[in-house]
Formats: sequence, structure tokens, C-alpha cells
Amino acid sequence: MHDDQVSAGGEQAQQEVLSAADVAEGPVPAHVACVMDGNGRWAARRGLPRTEGHAAGEAALLDAVEGALELGIPWITMYAFSTENWRRPPEEVRYLMGFNESLLMRRRDELNEKGVRIRFAGRRDWRVPKRVLTRMDESIELTKRNRRCTLTMAFNYGGRAEIVDAVRDLVADGVKPEKVTEKAIRSHLYFPDQPDPDLVIRTSGEHRISNFLLWQLAYSELVFTEVLWPDFRRTHLFEAVRDFQRRQRRYGGVT
Repeated sequence: MHDDQVSAGGEQAQQEVLSAADVAEGPVPAHVACVMDGNGRWAARRGLPRTEGHAAGEAALLDAVEGALELGIPWITMYAFSTENWRRPPEEVRYLMGFNESLLMRRRDELNEKGVRIRFAGRRDWRVPKRVLTRMDESIELTKRNRRCTLTMAFNYGGRAEIVDAVRDLVADGVKPEKVTEKAIRSHLYFPDQPDPDLVIRTSGEHRISNFLLWQLAYSELVFTEVLWPDFRRTHLFEAVRDFQRRQRRYGGVT
């Protein structure tokens, strides 16, 4: 066992372990978004291939969704694969494509039974294998009537790409320059019905947005945690919500 694991374990043991009941009485965010980061470092610390870190992140994803359901959070967005991730080694990209396909096959029925609607935000371009697109479409169709919680997977997603796509749609629709407003742009985002995230969580100790939901994050509360994504569990979600509840949101005004 690594020294950092021992230290982290000791600190965690001293911290309060929160439950959903501990935070459910306060204001609960309507939309939580997560940057799932740290899979590679998690694997490296254990002397494992990076792909093992991605595989271990599946449990974190499902536990975070369970935590959102416990709190009654109706919208949750997970950053699964960015437009920049294509720059990774080809073997890792191939693994991630296959892993996301198999993840949907393994978990979509379970999520459907829990009342979770699955959606995907991102570009459906030539780089995404057709078989993966097929699994995505099957998952969308299977869960489209669910409303307990909407899980949006940001897949082949980039915040700048989303804004570019929205502007392209406006141009294609013949919208005049003076009619280009924030409302007009928002109406052409991938999911105009989705509320902006109240809370954004980034794991692994990194403190950046990484091209995630750039338009939507204008007034989101940001929480950064040192926890690597494969170690993330619902109690970490509850801690982030507790942090969110302590903040005062002014949206540029004063109180």
C-alpha cells in the first residue's frame, strides 16, 4: 500500500461520513455535473494499465447516480469523453469506445428500472464507431419516458464545439445578426430543456473546467476534490452538496 493511500485513509476516517439524510433538508441542486478525472493516475499508483482505471470508474459512476437518486436530484451530467480525448494513444481510445459500448449494454436496463433517462451530449461524427452510436440510440429509446432523473453523458463533447454548433444552426436558420441573443443561442444548444448546472464537481485535484459546459457554467458553483474518480462514492457527492448549501448565490447582484 502506498503512503499516500495510508494518509488519505486516515484523514477519511477522521472526517464525517455524510448520508443523504444529512443534506436532504437543505437546498438540493437541481442539476449536478461531474468531470470524472483521475482514472489514469489511480491505475498508475497501483502499477496497472490506464485502462484499468477507466474500468474502475464504472462503480463510481453508478454510485454517484445512486446518490443523486437518494437526494432527488433530477439532472446529472457526466463528462465521459471530450473532443480533446481523441489525442490520447489509439489503443486507449479504442478501449474507451468499447468500454462505453459495453457499459451501456451492462447498465442501461438497471438505470431504466430506476427511472433514469439516458441522453448523450456531443457530436455524432465519423470518429464515433457506428456500433457505439447504435448502443447510444438504443439506450435513449429504452429510457426516453423516464423522468425520475436525467443522466446526460457528455460523449465526444466539447463546450466550444457546442457553442460553434449552436451558432452554425442559427446561421443555417437565417437568423439576422440583430436577432442573435443569449436566448437564441441557448435554444440551439444540444439540450435547451436542461437547466444550467447548480453544482459542478471535478475530481483528482485539478482546478480547471477543461472545455466542459462552457455556456452553462456561467453561475455554477464549483467544487474541486482531491479524490480520484475511481474512488468517488455517493458520500463525496453528499459532501459537495453540503459545500454548495453553505454558499450564497448572488448571480452578479448583492444581498
